[in-house]
Amino acid sequence: MVVKKWIWAAAVLCMVAMMGCGESQPIKKEFKIIPFGRYSSRFGDLNDKHLSAAKSIGIDPVASREDAEKLGRKLREIETCKYYKIDKLTHSIPFLVPEAEELLETIGENFIDSVESKGASGYKIIVTSVLRPEEDVKKLRRSNVNASSNSAHCYGTTFDIAYTRFEHTNNKYEVPEAHLKHTLAEVLLDLKKQNKCYVKYEIKQGCFHITAR
Repeated sequence: MVVKKWIWAAAVLCMVAMMGCGESQPIKKEFKIIPFGRYSSRFGDLNDKHLSAAKSIGIDPVASREDAEKLGRKLREIETCKYYKIDKLTHSIPFLVPEAEELLETIGENFIDSVESKGASGYKIIVTSVLRPEEDVKKLRRSNVNASSNSAHCYGTTFDIAYTRFEHTNNKYEVPEAHLKHTLAEVLLDLKKQNKCYVKYEIKQGCFHITAR
């Protein structure tokens, strides 16, 4: 009887050990980084360029979300999808003109493809700011005196993508944040060279400020 109990206990311990072996730890993956200069130099498009493009293809500034929703097909509401995550928006609403929505999707898709081409997976970009109605601009200026009342964000052509954090969609790989940032920068630089967008590297906000062209 004692022998049977010992055998049963040993079998249970063996099963627990086998189950534990199935819980693999994330594979740490580092990418080969090819330097292309300072981010602030490569992505230094100033506000006048962003505004010029915004006014060319964007909407007229709106007062509220309700006004944005009335514009119909001129604006597309964006949601978290397989290419990007929409962050909790505090001073903007998730609407973009079609050209900007398509650019955002391209950036998200190219980022995922680039990460996979480097031998990893499970990461996507996070959008932190989108269209700013006049009511949100006023709120933002109360908390940030440096916030511009004449921002490209008011035209539905512009969005911000964080470079200090990324959405981790699975636990298979662990990639250093700096390497993900550089991968995103490579994607943006390629699109910038194709005249698809203007990009400003925002240090304090920890994001790339992007306007479709």
